Amino acid sequence: MLRKSTILLAVFLGWAILSLAGASAQEPALKATTQSESSEGKAKSQGWDKPLEEYHLDFSINESEDGKKINSRQYSTNLSTNEGNEIKIGTRVPVESKEGEFQYLDVGTSLFARIGETRGQTELTVRAETSNFATPDSAERRDLHPIIRQLKMGGTVLLPLTKTVVIGSADDPNSKRQFQLEVTVTKLR
Repeated sequence: MLRKSTILLAVFLGWAILSLAGASAQEPALKATTQSESSEGKAKSQGWDKPLEEYHLDFSINESEDGKKINSRQYSTNLSTNEGNEIKIGTRVPVESKEGEFQYLDVGTSLFARIGETRGQTELTVRAETSNFATPDSAERRDLHPIIRQLKMGGTVLLPLTKTVVIGSADDPNSKRQFQLEVTVTKLR
């Protein structure tokens, strides 16, 4: 009788161990399926299930005086939906902040652009900054206190396709000059 009880107990314990092992093996698969379905739902709700679209952006920073264009600089970049790109060109100028200590000023042009979707609308966000020396010779003289002119513009607009859109314009308070930031967006593929 004792031997029969021992065998029955061993069979029962073996069955219990196998049942628990099978349940724990199924649990990660169930969790992975649930997480996958949750990720798919989130991706669809945020528009991530759509294929990425690619765009080419042409920027123009125009400078005019008394209504006549006197300078224009062009920049271009490609980017995909929900991605951002930056163009940065210029000079790092050392300026002595305290005796023997230098800080560097970035002088030049920096453009940032991002195309994204908000509430089902495709939008273009742009930030632009351009700076230069107020007197051109101050860069060559390594003036310890150069005078820098600076212009910052930015904004978000509904994505314009194949037509030029003015992101912003500004009058220079120290002259009769006006600056204008334009962008033309072309869809690739």
